[in-house]
Amino acid sequence: MILTILVFLIILSILVLVHEFGHFLVAKKLGIKVEEFGIGFPPRALSFKRGETIYSINWLPIGGFVKLYGEDEAGGGQFKVQSSKFKVADRQRAFFARPPWQKALVAVAGVVMNAILAIAIFYVFLFISGFKTELSLISDHKFFGVSQKNVKEVVVNEIAKNSPAEKAGMTPFIKIVSVEGTEIDDSKDFVKIVNAKKGEKIEVVWENLRTNKISKATLVPRVSPPKNEGALGVSLFSMSSAVLEYKTGLQKTFSGVVHPANLLVYNFDAIGTLVKVSFERKTIEPVSQGVSGPLGIASITSTILQIQNIKERILQLLNLTGILSISLAFFNVLPIPALDGGRLFFILIEAFTGKKVNQSFETMAHKIGLTLLLGLVLLITLQDLQRLFSEFFSLTIP
Repeated sequence: MILTILVFLIILSILVLVHEFGHFLVAKKLGIKVEEFGIGFPPRALSFKRGETIYSINWLPIGGFVKLYGEDEAGGGQFKVQSSKFKVADRQRAFFARPPWQKALVAVAGVVMNAILAIAIFYVFLFISGFKTELSLISDHKFFGVSQKNVKEVVVNEIAKNSPAEKAGMTPFIKIVSVEGTEIDDSKDFVKIVNAKKGEKIEVVWENLRTNKISKATLVPRVSPPKNEGALGVSLFSMSSAVLEYKTGLQKTFSGVVHPANLLVYNFDAIGTLVKVSFERKTIEPVSQGVSGPLGIASITSTILQIQNIKERILQLLNLTGILSISLAFFNVLPIPALDGGRLFFILIEAFTGKKVNQSFETMAHKIGLTLLLGLVLLITLQDLQRLFSEFFSLTIP
């Protein structure tokens, strides 16, 4: 648990540091005064001042911020010489006093830095993995700029108590590799082979999806199994995946850029599929199950840390960090108040109209946006808690 929290916070800190450093660096380069560079959200845990900027670490480690001089007035506040809030000498260094193109550069800098980080991570990820990786599919999706081969797998998600499968050491969430030397990619074929060998010894090979460990055992399918348990006592489902391989020199050269772009496009496709299923079933559960917040991501981190193969563990941590970075970049550029994209939206209005948006209106919009976003995070976190408790009790209660 401690290791999971530590690794999760390190990943989150890297993403936030890179994002906020983008805002910080561009603001400094443009001569805009940076009042504070903070990791996490207040209250402050510790801080120090170097030059004109305060550097702080805050108690809520779920984000970060860069506070720019005059940023709150960027929505159209009129600078007044007699105002006691601003020093006359620093007027031109205030964010609100800068032309729209400079404010726009500062606003998008964090997004660009997260995108660059994702690209760098995926170059390393693909290099270590031999420019080959595998993704689970929930829709028939075609990836671009890469050689693709779709494969089907049979996964065990439940094991009956005192069944041949449990006695052989099988656990939930394993992939059936072969039965009696025959490779398995369809649950119907698995059931057909097992039923044909009732009362006889059969050899089953499987792979643990969490640890990637390959196991083998000899089992005897029951001739008269209990009702709804089957001969081996396993519950199955078929899962499709895409094996992606960057083979040519051109594919490898652009793989670090193409792969995160592919992931973003596929995520939209997957979300669209989940929304469609939700409408068909008249329930929001499919969509909610496909969305995770900080707690869900921490749970994924915990699962990755359980992988025994060190190389695979490193690869999956890189993959997770890269996905989070490109997702953060995309989400932040959306025109939602309180996000970088929301600020950019108001800056673009100023650029096209030649007039600054009313300060009070923009400030209120950002407050409402932040409130809604925090509420969404809370709902997703509660959902993650419910899901984790359900998984825990399903594994511990006989």
